[in-house]
Amino acid sequence: MTESRRRLHTRRDTRRLGVAIAGALRAGDLVILTGGLGAGKTFLARAVVRAAGATSRVTSPTFTLVHEHPTRRGTFVHADLYRLRGNGDSLAGEVARLGLRERRSEGAIVLVEWGEDALATLGGDPALTVSLAIAGPNDRVVTLCGPRAGDIVAP
Repeated sequence: MTESRRRLHTRRDTRRLGVAIAGALRAGDLVILTGGLGAGKTFLARAVVRAAGATSRVTSPTFTLVHEHPTRRGTFVHADLYRLRGNGDSLAGEVARLGLRERRSEGAIVLVEWGEDALATLGGDPALTVSLAIAGPNDRVVTLCGPRAGDIVAP
């Protein structure tokens, strides 16, 4: 499995990474975004979706759980499972009701924050896992792993 690590010093670096990720994704891909609160998962998801050509407003789906964004590359589905965490046995059922696995099988690219505990329900291994860690007030360390990680060239 390909893995790469890099430091993001600015929001601009994060947006550039989002452009590179968007360019590497294919229909039906699953992207898992991990990291603590405030690490930049939603900011990066916004950069990816905008780079793909979304004209809709890209906001956090923390309370609505799922947002869909049509783009010139197809539909991007952005989900946040934070509020479903800790539900134990019911997590799989709650995630299944969201229909994310089905959206993948229809060709949507699915970006999931806090989805690492629901991989089977999401349809299996992700094409890309992006782990973000806070390294300073504006700095982040990002680790990319998965089949698409080797296709991403960014600062």
